[in-house]
Amino acid sequence: MKSDISIPNPVFHAAQNLAKKMGVSLSELYTAALNAYVAEHGAVNITETLDQIYANEPSALEPELVKMQVVSLDGEQW
Repeated sequence: MKSDISIPNPVFHAAQNLAKKMGVSLSELYTAALNAYVAEHGAVNITETLDQIYANEPSALEPELVKMQVVSLDGEQW
């Protein structure tokens, strides 16, 4: 997909130089940068969602599950 965007000259020139050093096209550089940005901010949304859930729901394990976990770790060295 093609898209027209405006980028300040200093950012554009820095991106050109970086793409040249990396041996990739500007499109590849911009795609990689946007993928990283979206992934980073997507993780923030997951954390916020979990925070909202556990603000109203208990997050403690049931006692039987805790016992089973402890038994399964018998003899493990940490």
